[in-house]
Order: sequence, then structure tokens, then C-alpha cells
Amino acid sequence: MPEISSESGAQESRTIAVLMWIGTLMFSFIPSLVVFLVKRDDPYLQDQSKEALNWSITLLIGWVIGYMLVFILIGFIVLPLVALCDIVFCIMGAVAVSDGKRFRVPFAIRLVK
Repeated sequence: MPEISSESGAQESRTIAVLMWIGTLMFSFIPSLVVFLVKRDDPYLQDQSKEALNWSITLLIGWVIGYMLVFILIGFIVLPLVALCDIVFCIMGAVAVSDGKRFRVPFAIRLVK
């Protein structure tokens, strides 16, 4: 799916997608799951909500690994890096979808297809 067009329905989709990526930064998987379940008729929102869900799952795995590595002191390095990646990729996602483009997190595990 290439970029989204610039009509009024597309503007609403872009706004929801931006809010979803910012919400993913603050509330983890919940905003993307809500969009995924509610907006089934919009292919652009379905695509971006799946991507945000995949990122949330990958992030959760990163947090779990980081907390397990705290016991051998490597986790104190891993946890801030995971948090920084979350901030960077969610902002990149919000900026990309505000222009109507698809966003793919480079190393997210693709579990939701």
C-alpha cells in the first residue's frame, strides 16, 4: 500500500494514526489494539495498527530481556536503550503517518499479520 490520498477521510485516518503512534509511546499496545479492533474497514489504519502492535510486542520482549539482564548488570545499559528506541520509533511513526506514508519499524518482530 503506497501513500494515502489527501481527501477528508484520509485526513481522519492520518489523524487517528498519529494519535495511535503517540498513544503507543505512552500507553503501550492499548491504542493500537483499539484501532486494530475498531477500524477494520480502513486498510491504512489496519496496516499501521498492526505495525504499532508488532512494535509493542517487540518492545515488551526488550523490556523483559532488559530486566532479566539487570541481575548481571548489563540490563542497566539495555533498559535505557530500549526506552530510547521506543521514543525514537514512535515519534518517527507519528511523523511518517502525519504525511500519509506507511511506517515500518526496522527491527520489529512481525507477529501480527
